[in-house]
Amino acid sequence: MIWVIDASVAVRWFIETETHPNADAVLERVVQQAGSFAVPELFAFEVHAVLCRIHPKGTKVFEECLMPILEGGIYRQPMTSELAHRASSFVKKGLTGYDACYAALAADLKGCWITFDEKAHQRIRKFKVSHSLMRSLPENW
Repeated sequence: MIWVIDASVAVRWFIETETHPNADAVLERVVQQAGSFAVPELFAFEVHAVLCRIHPKGTKVFEECLMPILEGGIYRQPMTSELAHRASSFVKKGLTGYDACYAALAADLKGCWITFDEKAHQRIRKFKVSHSLMRSLPENW
């Protein structure tokens, strides 16, 4: 299984007031099995933007902590016309353009988008391409 990590998960790795045991479990598994994870190109931009906005040392944390994780074997999908086209079907289901890219990547990879965005997950739950980490880790984690 390929797990597509949402920015909402990674932010919880670095913001003390946002920590969550399920985010910690994801990080632990990323460190152990980076090849089982993927992110769309926009992931790094989203996490960087949030860290710079709310962390006192946002850029330093991004460079010293997140970049080694990203460079450790996680599949990084660039934005393509094909991904944008597939994402548009998720936009029609109520997701933002950003979230639709995560969902489309998960669908393409026959994986699962893991997120803390419960509303987005509920909008596409029936398509079985997402899992909300708010309550639990995915089955067979």
